[in-house]
Amino acid sequence: MGARGTVVLSPRALNRALLSRQLLLGRVDLGVSEATEHLFGLNAQDPDLAYFALWNRLERFAIQDLTGAIERGVLVRSTMMRATQHLMSAADFRLVRPVLAPLLRRVQRNAFGGRTTGVDLVELVADAAELLDGGVLTRPELGRALARTRPGADAQALGWTVQYLLALVHPAPSGTWGKRGATPFAVFPGVPETATADDVRELIRRYLAAFGPATVADARTWSGVSGLREVFEQLRPELRTYTDEAGRELFDLPDHEIPSPDVPAPVRLLAEFDATLLAHADRTRVMTEPIRRQVCQGAAVAATVLVDGTVAATWTKDRTGALTVVPLRSISSTDREAIEAEALRLLEFAAPDAVHDVRFSE
Repeated sequence: MGARGTVVLSPRALNRALLSRQLLLGRVDLGVSEATEHLFGLNAQDPDLAYFALWNRLERFAIQDLTGAIERGVLVRSTMMRATQHLMSAADFRLVRPVLAPLLRRVQRNAFGGRTTGVDLVELVADAAELLDGGVLTRPELGRALARTRPGADAQALGWTVQYLLALVHPAPSGTWGKRGATPFAVFPGVPETATADDVRELIRRYLAAFGPATVADARTWSGVSGLREVFEQLRPELRTYTDEAGRELFDLPDHEIPSPDVPAPVRLLAEFDATLLAHADRTRVMTEPIRRQVCQGAAVAATVLVDGTVAATWTKDRTGALTVVPLRSISSTDREAIEAEALRLLEFAAPDAVHDVRFSE
């Protein structure tokens, strides 16, 4: 117990709580839409990442399961948390996008403000919405169309600006397995321009359900949204609080239990940018600081191997069907066998027609 009887959670207890919320203590029987809502979004910087995320978490998952949900518009891909590409349910997009609007406006100013000096941004967004009314244009196509009525304007900056300022999604086939290329834009209807206070509070509840217990700084790191301390204070009467070993206050939903630190955690091969590694300011619940510096370099976040719930290695896959594991700490022979077995299952999922080979790079 900590001060005033507050329960102190060890890094291992926080690790097991996170793995439980993220469906990484055992694969579960959920549909892709239900799982995506439970996880409160999937990173989709590359189209394949969301597929790997669900493969790691669901008992029965096939590529077409997720592709079909994206094609039907049940799940949508857009610029969201931390101004990066995520896949969310249509309902969650309507909740999250207005809350993120101030962040996305700030990103636009920082990245493209100088290149859009003199451009009326309100008018730009209105023109973009008209151009996209009932149709789809790629970002380059939209930028060029907007530049035609703005002589001397930077077409590329116009396209990117609209991506941040208008509630757009990237419709299929964009975001589906193996599909890359110019980003298509479509206007998503029914998204409020501004969030209500209830919206922001609901975003925090959903974050805690997927990643708690967590600090205010953790929620800010995950979302990129500022001003959350006041929101947590508003929610305090309905939340449960803990303390970590560094004395930081952690918040959680009262009906979410903390698993025993002794619960076994299976080997998992997480793809790049998996939210498990990015949802907290304090990442020691999943990796040590020296390992974090090897996994997170600049804007890149490597694909990782979890052993006993924490990062033990990185992995890469080539087009021939070979998967290479690079240990970041000592790994026992038993754990190597478990990693190899899981890696072969991943290759069977991702490249069923290739000759599969798992290698360890010393």
